[in-house]
Parts: sequence; C-alpha cells; structure tokens
Amino acid sequence: MIRAVAVISLVLLLILVLYVPAVHPPERFLEQMRSEHQVAVEFWGAEPAYRMLDRAIRLQSNAAEASPLPALRDMPKSHGTNQAVASEMRSVNQRLFNNAYFRSVDALLMLASYRLSGLLEWLPWLIPLVLAASTDGFLLRIVRSKEFLLHDPEMFAVWCSLLIITGCATVVAFVLPVQLHPAMLAASPIAMTVLLGRAITHFHRRA
Repeated sequence: MIRAVAVISLVLLLILVLYVPAVHPPERFLEQMRSEHQVAVEFWGAEPAYRMLDRAIRLQSNAAEASPLPALRDMPKSHGTNQAVASEMRSVNQRLFNNAYFRSVDALLMLASYRLSGLLEWLPWLIPLVLAASTDGFLLRIVRSKEFLLHDPEMFAVWCSLLIITGCATVVAFVLPVQLHPAMLAASPIAMTVLLGRAITHFHRRA
C-alpha cells in the first residue's frame, strides 16, 4: 500500500509541476514572489525577510551552477568545422531552452526557492516539535509493547501514506502562484511531524 501511494503521489506531483509553468507566464511567478516578500517584511521584519530573499537567490544560483546544461558563455571556443558545429549546437540550445516555458520553469524555481527559504526560517521552532513528536511516538510504542498490545501494520501504512501525500502536496503548494502567508509555511511541517509520530507509534517490526 505504501509503495503504491508513493508511486502515484510522485507521478501526480511530476505531472502538476510540469503543467504549472505551461499555463502561467514567468511574470506571474515573479509577481507572486514580490507580493509574498512584502507580506514577509510585515510578518518577520525587514532584516529576516531580506535574509530569506538572499538565501533564495543563493539557492537558485547554486541550482543553476549544478545544472548539466552549459550556459552559452561557458561553451568552449572552436574554430573551423568545430566552430560551425558549436554554432549550430548553440542555436539548438537557444531555441530549445530560451522559450516561454523554460523561462516560466526558471521563475517557478525562484518562487519555490523563496518559499523554501521561508520554511527554513521556521526551523528553530520546528526542530523541537519534531523531536517531541518522534519521542512521543517511540514512548507510545514502548508502552503498547509493555501492555502486550499488538502494533497495527495497517494503521502504520495509513499514517505513512498520509505522510507521503502531505509531503507531495507541500511541494505542489510551493510551486503554485497563489498567495501563501508566511505562517502557512509552517503548517505542513507541523502536520508531517504529527503524522510521523503516529506512524512510529504503530511501527510493526517483522520477525
């Protein structure tokens, strides 16, 4: 069950992420990012908000540097026949990647990087919650074993499936050009933390 849910969720996630930039221009993602940055300045204050923006830009820059596709300025200079081939390859690369869809993909990744940066701003408050929920799950599992109560593998599968669905839904929410308040960025990790604790409680170790 868990494997089927994971496969279906990941396939739907991939389809949605590839579909969103096809129906929204790059300007839509950038406008959404500007709007959320203004809200972040009011919610966090100027210094944390601009720190989040700087972190998002660095994340985007690192992603671009890690890309296997070379930029035109990075392509080696060639001469003669090699120069003609290289010129044609640059032309193909320009036609393939310098279009509205890939510009929308780039803007989508920038918006997602900004929201991820906002999520990282919540980490100092979320880490204790994760530790508390995990510890609570382990303790409840120990208590159940001491009371000779069987761990329920079906419930473990249900909680894990909900955890996977919530994680995929979070990724989809990060790329949609809709308004997300900074406080909403913490909702998904909190929900995933609670689901993780429930899954640990019902974890069933096979003999």
